[in-house]
Amino acid sequence: MYTILVVDDSPFIVDVFVTMLERGGYRAIASYSGLECLDILKNIKPDLILLDIMMEPIDGWETLEQIKRNPETKDIPVLMLTAKQLSPEEAQTYGMYIEDYVLKPITHRELYDTIEHVLKRRNTIKLDVEEAKKAGFDQGIIDEYSRLAKSVDVNNRLLKILETTYNIYDSNQQVSSKISQAMKSMSESIKTQEGRLSQIRTELDRVLNEK
Repeated sequence: MYTILVVDDSPFIVDVFVTMLERGGYRAIASYSGLECLDILKNIKPDLILLDIMMEPIDGWETLEQIKRNPETKDIPVLMLTAKQLSPEEAQTYGMYIEDYVLKPITHRELYDTIEHVLKRRNTIKLDVEEAKKAGFDQGIIDEYSRLAKSVDVNNRLLKILETTYNIYDSNQQVSSKISQAMKSMSESIKTQEGRLSQIRTELDRVLNEK
């Protein structure tokens, strides 16, 4: 059974998500602030964290940064949980740290699907890394593959959220040049990462097939 830490300064929201998670077969732990979350993590290492953004005295982004700066907690997957629209700046700044961006309200099925996607991706990358190590791959290349495999998936999902948020394909919507340029830059960066990831996967497949 996977353990999931729910962090939100609204007791009502926490209770809702704890109930949803328990119905889905997960073990849920409640936290009512970023500070309490960091305190809990000193003793408990959940399989995943659902972290709200709009909190006080420290918000979700600051809490996230502290989680990722700590060697003991940096590898715990974090889903940002919020009703707040994602901005291109946030996507570019925090995309490397998060697993996904979950918009409230969310249905039971959407929540379960998102969690399972994250956990499945993590397990797949772990297995790929183990195979690469057995094949004698350079550790630097393995680390790069692990980073890119997660980054490409996360950034593609974030870009889709941004495209939906700002309706960039709707000619009736006025999107600022700054936002448009930021999204274009993000898209180009993803394509570059996808190209490099494809190269590494091709080489890995070739080496494994030769064994």
